Amino acid sequence: MEPMKAARALRWARRRAGLSQRALAEKSGMPQSTIGRIEAGTVDPRVATLTGLLRARGFDLEVEPLLGEGIDRSQIRERLALSPDQRLARATEGARRLAALRSAERITDEP
Repeated sequence: MEPMKAARALRWARRRAGLSQRALAEKSGMPQSTIGRIEAGTVDPRVATLTGLLRARGFDLEVEPLLGEGIDRSQIRERLALSPDQRLARATEGARRLAALRSAERITDEP
């Protein structure tokens, strides 16, 4: 985790818990000066250190994909190239087709 992200995560969790750096230091057993340096972004904590501090406040680290990663943007670009009237016409046609599908009877192969 890069320093500024670790700093933001720790500061957010601490403030959300309503604690000062000193109070978090007491609860986690870590020196307040270390917490201050992490929150200032001057030190990049080890994952275990940051996890311990966050867990002291009932939070945890989770690994998640970055927002927007793995998204096929071609359809987004295609729709953004349309005029508002064209987008509205497509949405109206889509709603009409969806309504037709919902009202259609189920067809089975059984007699």
